[in-house]
Amino acid sequence: MSKKPLILGIESSCDETAASLITENEKGSPVILSNIISSQVDIHKEFGGVVPELAARSHMEKIDWIVQKAIDNSGCKVDDIDAIAATAGPGLVVCLSVGLSFGKALAASLKKPFIAINHLEGHALSPKLNSKIDYPYLLLLISGGHSQFLNVQDLGKYKRLGTTIDDALGEAFDKTAKLLGIEFPGGPQIEILAKKGDPKKYDLPKPIFNKGGCNLSFAGLKTAILRITKNIKTDQEKFDLAASFQKTIEEILYKKTKIAFQEFEKQNNPQKKIFVVAGGVAANQNIRTMLKNLCLEESYQSIFPPMDLCGDNAAMIAMVGLEKFKLNKFDNLDYPAKPRWPLDENAAFLKGAGVKL
Repeated sequence: MSKKPLILGIESSCDETAASLITENEKGSPVILSNIISSQVDIHKEFGGVVPELAARSHMEKIDWIVQKAIDNSGCKVDDIDAIAATAGPGLVVCLSVGLSFGKALAASLKKPFIAINHLEGHALSPKLNSKIDYPYLLLLISGGHSQFLNVQDLGKYKRLGTTIDDALGEAFDKTAKLLGIEFPGGPQIEILAKKGDPKKYDLPKPIFNKGGCNLSFAGLKTAILRITKNIKTDQEKFDLAASFQKTIEEILYKKTKIAFQEFEKQNNPQKKIFVVAGGVAANQNIRTMLKNLCLEESYQSIFPPMDLCGDNAAMIAMVGLEKFKLNKFDNLDYPAKPRWPLDENAAFLKGAGVKL
């Protein structure tokens, strides 16, 4: 029996320090042996957002023992590792450099191949960690730094169908939470507050809702929230605004996803219609339910990563590394950090297309 590849993944693009080891089973499906994530929420919450210099310092303090813990938890030895995969972008350059440099140094010391990974590609392929997915498929990537519809044609082959023209969806959730007085990161709390409110209480704007295409915009919605919060006096009004915000986001995504379905089918004429949702906002249960129901209406198969793999993690980085390892796609040790690194290199530059702020 031939030895299955063992890949170490390292992630440090923003405020999570993460390491993971994965291999594959006899059927060629990925198997997560360890997945360690260290969050920096307590460091950044007093500032209401991520402070790059503090994030980088925390990465430097933790990266060694996070990687060692991932190795220990996997039951493997460091010499068993066949390749090291590390996030090279997009992200905060001072943060990227920590994991990237550590990964390259480890690869050099072990004399093993190094693989630079696009963080977005990790999210794009993350549902493969628990589901068998055939190409092509339509991807909705929604997180704190990204909001995009992508036609995923193969490993390394992506065509952007739509993106945010301003703020990312996760950013809109976090900023709305901050305006409601919720401690950073407050985005996930919006869904909880929304359950106590009236979603019809506030008529919120839906920017570029009727302009056609599947680009997204959330800046105008955020501005409306700012104006309303200045006059809010009771907790119930906060609950109502959270519910109205959640409902408005669902309506925007419902319409834009339907348009993305049409664009995807024009480009591919697929025998099997598959819709994958990834990124931190994919953990929002109301959004999940709405998109699953839409897929039933439109005869699409809906696939989501496990809840614990929606946010930033190294298992998704290791998995892309595994795919590239099997194709002998390796990188030089002078590979640079890339703060901007869109999956579709030919797409027009827009703020939300491969920039993690």
